[in-house]
Amino acid sequence: MSTITLTADDFEKTVLESDIVLVDFWAEWCGPCKQFGPIFEDASERNPDITFAKIDTEAEQDLAAAAGITSIPTLMAFREGVLVFAQPGALPAPMLSQVIGAVRDLDMGVVRKDIEEQRAAARAEQPAE
Repeated sequence: MSTITLTADDFEKTVLESDIVLVDFWAEWCGPCKQFGPIFEDASERNPDITFAKIDTEAEQDLAAAAGITSIPTLMAFREGVLVFAQPGALPAPMLSQVIGAVRDLDMGVVRKDIEEQRAAARAEQPAE
């Protein structure tokens, strides 16, 4: 499957309704983004079970800001609606393959348990009102 373009209108729906989503935040003027683009596209062709999406940070400035993007390219990986990886910089193909493998191998039961434990600890640290 080739990459899709995401906007603020379809970002949340795509992340929540797809098992694995890799998102490349990029801009046309960005040299490293242009270097990473073909690597990302090739990975999308080799992994048709994963949704590969691109977000143009110039066209989607509010979405990029909401995602905390401060450097491009930035790659984010979501699994079952949970952000499980985020890293700025153009990854070489072998590293992107490693990220894909690691995201596939995640035990989401453990991930969700860890998230809930972190939330419980944060609530316990808040002063009573």
